[in-house]
Amino acid sequence: MKNIVVLGSTGSIGKNTLEVARNLKDKFRVVGLSSNSQWELLAEQAEEFNPRYVAVNNCVSVEKLKQRFQGNQLKILTGSDCLQEIVLKQEVDVVVSAVVGAVGLPAAIATIEQGKILALANKESLVMAGHIVMSLAKKDQIVPVDSEHSAIFQSLRSGKRCEVRRVIITASGGPFYDYPADKLRDVKPAQALKHPTWQMGQKITIDSATLMNKALEIIEAKWLFGLTAEQIDVVIHPQSIIHSMVEFCDGSVIAQMGLPDMKVPIQYALTYPERSPLDVQWLDLPKLGSLTFKKPDVEKFPALRLGYQAVRDGGTTGVTLNAANEVAVRAFLNGQIKFTEIAICVEKVINNHRFIKNPCLEEVLAADAWARQEVEKCLI
Repeated sequence: MKNIVVLGSTGSIGKNTLEVARNLKDKFRVVGLSSNSQWELLAEQAEEFNPRYVAVNNCVSVEKLKQRFQGNQLKILTGSDCLQEIVLKQEVDVVVSAVVGAVGLPAAIATIEQGKILALANKESLVMAGHIVMSLAKKDQIVPVDSEHSAIFQSLRSGKRCEVRRVIITASGGPFYDYPADKLRDVKPAQALKHPTWQMGQKITIDSATLMNKALEIIEAKWLFGLTAEQIDVVIHPQSIIHSMVEFCDGSVIAQMGLPDMKVPIQYALTYPERSPLDVQWLDLPKLGSLTFKKPDVEKFPALRLGYQAVRDGGTTGVTLNAANEVAVRAFLNGQIKFTEIAICVEKVINNHRFIKNPCLEEVLAADAWARQEVEKCLI
């Protein structure tokens, strides 16, 4: 029996993780949950799974939870360090980091330093400070949860790392891949939030629409698998059946396939290196008929180019890209900027930032704060 903590338990990945835990209750016990503002759903989850701790950094949510669980043994952790505090609890074996954004970095570092397994869906941790996170991690201590990186992780079991020629990350293309380029500027948030394949949170759905999500995944792949920019390709695959591929030096290409269902990579991350039965919809290739692939349009979706720039530059480029994008996406959702201005804002901030080749954690966090302020200036 392993004790798990789910950071971001009320989000899409978090809810799927709890469904996996529910189906594998003989293998996993949920001892900690966290959420920012969805206190009612968090309360329902706490009542079902009976964790020892919940972490909430939201005053209103804290008060509501205290009222709901008055007299209960549940410990409510609060404050800006509550995520680190919950992962540091002695009984925790596995941490599923499903929070969105830079907030996941300190908890990821704390998890690794304590020798616990990190099931990582928070790609920003590696985008911001991959050189720090990976230098602390032991072999297989970080198991990817993103469907693309899980696919690469699984495919790599077919050979040695030194035998890898390249990895091929698939992308659905989002809702606008075939959209006229001259009309992208006028795309509204409601349109961008209609993803054709996956049901996800708002921020990651917008990132998918701009292909910034693939930019972040390129950077994440660099750190997770020790790759150069030249060893990472992206291909548009609208059906989202092949989740990514690894090409080896002998020309063999190993792909991980399946119908889109985040429970598959989540469960694999939790049970690795073993597999457990999972009640999913099975792949029916004759019914599917065909799979299609397209080359990404970097001119139409410049975010992808910025991802490759961050891989080549290293240093503070990744953290600057991530921070600027988080603020720009929020500005788009709030109607402050146009859809096409998201990547423009990000590129401007990257080009203007003070580059540091090997930043320490304090310098990473300083670059993050600077980039956020710089984008805010553009919105005034």
